[in-house]
Amino acid sequence: QAQLVESGGGLVQPGGSLRLSCTASGRTFRTLTMGWFRQAPGKEREFVGGISWSSSNNYYADSVKGRFTISRDNTKNKVYLQMNSLKPEDTAVYYCAVRLGASVEYNSNAYSYWGQGTQVTVSS
Repeated sequence: QAQLVESGGGLVQPGGSLRLSCTASGRTFRTLTMGWFRQAPGKEREFVGGISWSSSNNYYADSVKGRFTISRDNTKNKVYLQMNSLKPEDTAVYYCAVRLGASVEYNSNAYSYWGQGTQVTVSS
């Protein structure tokens, strides 16, 4: 079992920044592959980015590449999503997830545990 809690969401103007955090417990965090997903109203959940256990491999969706950065601190059992140059189309509920395999996958079905999500709204 793994428990995940996201935080850091909120309302931000276009062009602004937010940093999401995800705190994990219940498993050996440093061995876990972590992913960030988002789901906007009326849309399917989509991959945002993922990070391997060693931080040596990071992957991003094309829509956020160059604007979002994933990092992790294995000493604190945390993974972060730094979001810059936010756009209205980034508005969604953001979820962190745990994958029990070694590779980052884009498919949400490859992830076993999920947080409750945190709302990000980009609007003027």
